[in-house]
Amino acid sequence: MKTKLVLWGTNEKEEKVLIALELRPSDTKVNVYTFPESLATEEFGKKMFDEWRNGQAVLFPEGYQTMERELSLTEPLLPDSLKVERGDVIQRAQTEWQFVVLSEKLNQVYKAELAELKEKIEQLTSYDSKTWEALKTFWSKVQGQVRDRNLFRDHANSLRENTNELFSKMKEMRAALNKEFEGMSQTHFETFKNTLGELEEKVTKGMNLSNIFNELKEVQKQFRETKFTKEHRAKVWSKLDGLFKTVKEKKYGPEAAGGNSPSDRLSKRYDGLMNAIGKMEHSIQRDRNDLKYEDRKIANSEGQLEAQIRQAKIKMIEERIRSKEEKLADMHRTRQELEKKKEAQVEKDKRRAEQQKIQEAKEAAKAKIKEEMKAAESAREAQGEKLEKAADAIKGKPQETKVEEVLEAVTETASEVGEQIRDTIEDAVDTVKAIAEVVGGKIQEKVQETKEKIQETIEEVTEEAPKVEVEEIEEEEVSTPAEAINVVAPKAEKAGLPEDLKIVEGIGPKIEEILQGVGIKTWDQLAKTSPAQLSSILLTAGSRYKSHNPSTWPKQARMAADGQWDELKAWQDELDGGIDRKAQQRAEEE
Repeated sequence: MKTKLVLWGTNEKEEKVLIALELRPSDTKVNVYTFPESLATEEFGKKMFDEWRNGQAVLFPEGYQTMERELSLTEPLLPDSLKVERGDVIQRAQTEWQFVVLSEKLNQVYKAELAELKEKIEQLTSYDSKTWEALKTFWSKVQGQVRDRNLFRDHANSLRENTNELFSKMKEMRAALNKEFEGMSQTHFETFKNTLGELEEKVTKGMNLSNIFNELKEVQKQFRETKFTKEHRAKVWSKLDGLFKTVKEKKYGPEAAGGNSPSDRLSKRYDGLMNAIGKMEHSIQRDRNDLKYEDRKIANSEGQLEAQIRQAKIKMIEERIRSKEEKLADMHRTRQELEKKKEAQVEKDKRRAEQQKIQEAKEAAKAKIKEEMKAAESAREAQGEKLEKAADAIKGKPQETKVEEVLEAVTETASEVGEQIRDTIEDAVDTVKAIAEVVGGKIQEKVQETKEKIQETIEEVTEEAPKVEVEEIEEEEVSTPAEAINVVAPKAEKAGLPEDLKIVEGIGPKIEEILQGVGIKTWDQLAKTSPAQLSSILLTAGSRYKSHNPSTWPKQARMAADGQWDELKAWQDELDGGIDRKAQQRAEEE
């Protein structure tokens, strides 16, 4: 904004004169220069308009007049003896120059405050955090005025250069302090490392866990009171936390070492956020109280400058409140997101618990079927011995032995085998039905079909027994029951039943429906589909699914298909919405 003005006008004698006005911001005065037409040659007038008005020095000719006027919003800049055609230009300059004067005074206030800070910093012998914070606060105020355009660029640049010099000095002192602090932190780290190593050795040797736990609590207390660098603090805490979990697990069981599940982490994060929201609301209220205080004080200000400074402070406080309210709004948006995540996690935990029950039922059913198959095998071996004895008896009898006797023995043996097969199959069928009820699949028809096939097999064995040799009957009796039992427990995949793809973290009901629509209905099918193919399927389904990352889905599905539930749960606890952040970070570092 220019502080000089040049224009043509007339004096009290109606003579044409060149009028030049120059603002003196430091004392709120305006110099008014008048040059009669005899002095204001074309060359001089051009220099005044092109050079002097833009801040360059111009030598005035002798004979000009000078007068001093007070800058005021109520009094005119020019005396009544001088008239100009463009009175609007004078009025605009008068208004703008009021702002220039106030900005200059604000600049002087900041220069004085900066000088005090400079004197304080020059007296320091080592880094002082309070002085650093005072310098940061000062620069924050300056930036606020720059953002509000209450300071001119030249003033702001000058303040910035001088402030940066002070920051550089403070950084040098802080670097020296940091070096000293790092050495002290290294010493503390080694001490804690040795202490925790001794406690770990005690745990390994199985010494008194209660005493060890109390020692760990004491170490934890010392840890909180000891100063570390971030790196050393993280390492010590990791070791300390791991020992606490190990002792709790040994002392109270595996469940006691928990507390790091996704639900627990979400709850901790939510609690921390609510605490931060409370602090932010309290801070905003404190600023509003300061604002009310400044509003009251401005009415009783001693002098215009104090009132103007308080007005500037009011603007700064208002800006601070606005900034904090924006942050508070972001916090509340994050709170809403966390609440949704917590609800989703509760549902996921429920599904996982149900899936665990299903898996336990499956394992129990498999074990029962295995035992029944083993019993059936023993029964077949026993009947095989009877058949061998029957064959030996037949071979040892004379030729005139009646065929009816042989057939009767064979038929009796086959009937016994059939009865035992039927009993075994009935038990197996009951087991399969139980699995079907737990899993929710519809395999009743398959079970009924299996029963009918087994019944037919038994009838064929009984009907055809008289027509075959004893040796041939022996082979049929040994092989057929095993074949019958092997079809009793068909897997869900063989029966064509879809599996719950939502077990895979990152897949919800909508994505499950999309995958099933393209033929991916089982964990095994999902495991055999590459992440690139899955991304293509999601992209085809619509832009709303573009953001989903399926990089871990095939591996999760493979674990589910192989029954590795413990491994899957442990891995999912590390995932973030189905994304392996650790792997992602390693890839970025490489």
